[in-house]
Amino acid sequence: MFNIGALEFVVLAAVALIVFGPERLPELARDAARMLRTLRDVAQGARTQLNTELGPEFADFDLSSLNPRTAIKNALLGDEDFTSLNPRDSIQRALRGEDEPDRLSSTIDLSKPATPDPPADLPLGPGERPPIDPDAT
Repeated sequence: MFNIGALEFVVLAAVALIVFGPERLPELARDAARMLRTLRDVAQGARTQLNTELGPEFADFDLSSLNPRTAIKNALLGDEDFTSLNPRDSIQRALRGEDEPDRLSSTIDLSKPATPDPPADLPLGPGERPPIDPDAT
């Protein structure tokens, strides 16, 4: 979480010992532990209250989905799990000839000829109404 190594922890402990002194350091450590415990209890209480207020229909609601990074990943990638994808692994599989076929090419039927879309700017017949795009209005 804080990414503190053993050497950094020893340096921080030595600085704290020098700044606060050996008499006050155990008291400060107790106060810090008590504060962390209180913050953890407050966070758990808020999480519990949110779950009870939302009701049973949101019983499986995951609070980590509210993280912006997670929301963007789900919006861009959908429900598929891409956590195991590694570009280096896919390149190595392709070089060994083990690469999976492309999903898009497997859904295209190449035996049928492609039909071009009709031009969009055809003139309207008499009494014919123009098409309405509900998303554009």
